[in-house]
Amino acid sequence: MRTLLLSLSLSLSLAAHAGEIDQPAALAALKEPGAIMIDVRTAEEFAGGALPGATPIPHERIAQRIATLAPDKNAPIVLYCRSGRRSGIAQDRLLELGYSNVINAGGYEQLQPLLKDR
Repeated sequence: MRTLLLSLSLSLSLAAHAGEIDQPAALAALKEPGAIMIDVRTAEEFAGGALPGATPIPHERIAQRIATLAPDKNAPIVLYCRSGRRSGIAQDRLLELGYSNVINAGGYEQLQPLLKDR
């Protein structure tokens, strides 16, 4: 029982740290010069379809790879995944690293129709 409560507590605290999804802010940020869009899903998910202009970086590798893609910590960075959970985790990690303009755009399937003309 104690293990179950500890596991539940840990999972709830992890979910609380994931960033809020803000699609309007993401769409606005993508219009800014130098905006970067990152798909934080797995390589298999990315191969199955991705948004135009997105760079694939799995969420668990974001800290190791972000500096090569975004050396400017003030550049607009838009993250997405399948549902918004992994992009929220990646957003939190980037904010911890000092990136200041990071937006969780949520899920691929919800964004796809919004960006079809991009």
